[in-house]
Amino acid sequence: MPIHVVKPQRDSEYIDTYASQETNKQLPKYVLPEKSTNADFVYRVVHDELMLDGNSRQNLATFCTTWVEDEVKQLMAESVDKNMIDKDEYPQTAEIESRCVHIIADLWNSPEAKETLGCSTTGSSEAAMLGGLAMKWRWRKEREKQGKDTSRPNIVTGPVQVCWEKFARYFDVEIRQVPLTGDALGLKPEDLRTYCDENTIGVVATLGVTFTGVYEPVEALCKELDSIEQDTGFNIPVHVDGASGGFIAPFIQKDLVWDFRLTRVRSINSSGHKYGLSPLGVGWVIWRTKEDLPTELIFNVDYLGGNMPTFALNFSRPAGPIIAQYYNFLRLGREGYTNIQQACTDTAQWLAKEINQLGIFELVYDGHGALPAVAYKLKPNVKNFNLYDLSDRIRSRGWLIASYPLPADREEVIVQRIMVRHGVSLDLAALLIDDIKRAIDYFEKNPIIHSDAKATFHH
Repeated sequence: MPIHVVKPQRDSEYIDTYASQETNKQLPKYVLPEKSTNADFVYRVVHDELMLDGNSRQNLATFCTTWVEDEVKQLMAESVDKNMIDKDEYPQTAEIESRCVHIIADLWNSPEAKETLGCSTTGSSEAAMLGGLAMKWRWRKEREKQGKDTSRPNIVTGPVQVCWEKFARYFDVEIRQVPLTGDALGLKPEDLRTYCDENTIGVVATLGVTFTGVYEPVEALCKELDSIEQDTGFNIPVHVDGASGGFIAPFIQKDLVWDFRLTRVRSINSSGHKYGLSPLGVGWVIWRTKEDLPTELIFNVDYLGGNMPTFALNFSRPAGPIIAQYYNFLRLGREGYTNIQQACTDTAQWLAKEINQLGIFELVYDGHGALPAVAYKLKPNVKNFNLYDLSDRIRSRGWLIASYPLPADREEVIVQRIMVRHGVSLDLAALLIDDIKRAIDYFEKNPIIHSDAKATFHH
């Protein structure tokens, strides 16, 4: 008798995936298949279909992280079964989330970094809405104490990301979005007296305006609100939308005062999956003190194995991005974050210089003083193409660059914006410049004449 028997392999196990019987059929795409299919083949089908997506590393329109270390990928895979909401089942993951909150609070100069309240979210949009809700509840409680009307809350902003428009509509708050005047690219202190009143629940200051990458002057806005309070008695808080700048300013603009050092700043949000360098999707919101988060907005859940507080717009969500965020904090430290963000900043400023030297563009933002980005517009004498045409042309080489009009009242200005993130090296930037030059040469020989440049919003 043989000690052990070797099971003979079936011939089908030696058949190449693309030579198997499955390749002779097309799987349904819009209804559930009646029968199961070989795992390797289905993987190949989905994998091959995803080849039709663009290369995320060449997506210079996105603010989001597109490059991570292998160790991050491993931690994400190991955490695929962990539900962040279930803090009783995964107490160490909950502890890691708590550590991240205190690390970020300290990074943003919270006066009570060890005690302050904050939480992770699915992204900066949810975090911003939580900050907005806290401002609305605080305003309403104060108005009720005074016996005043609470039916007409408003929020004052400059050019903001669409999440704030969603917040206003979903939670019944009037959004007073200040139009851009002159050469302005964001909210100005002198705008506030016109738009703020006793029903203003807060002012949103953006640290990294989506359209251009510039910072709004948070300290100057706070000083103007101090002056308004002295004159009117309106005590209006500030929420800083630091979706991108919250993980740039502490390392690159170290002397800039924008965070909890300003007593009027009551809450800050940021995206961990943008310049926080974590994979999609994690955001963070931190309140200055415990009193800045109304207790009415915190719910206690007792059906996951223990009694735990929760404050979020959703429920179940993956723990992986939060664990990856913690890994980055430990792995990089202040030194590592500074080196990475400085490299991105240097590349953005180099790009701005090269684009300016092409002679047909006018820089709107040159990468100095705010996000690692560059924004520019065409000079008026360029008639043989517009920025939408340029976006289309260089997309044939894989690059995705956003072109769009500025917000009201400067919609006539069309800009193109390039975001420089971790992994966008100077060498890649040089390749992009080469492709932009090729596109310009192409339009010299093959002009595209538009009767009205505004009529071609195809991006």
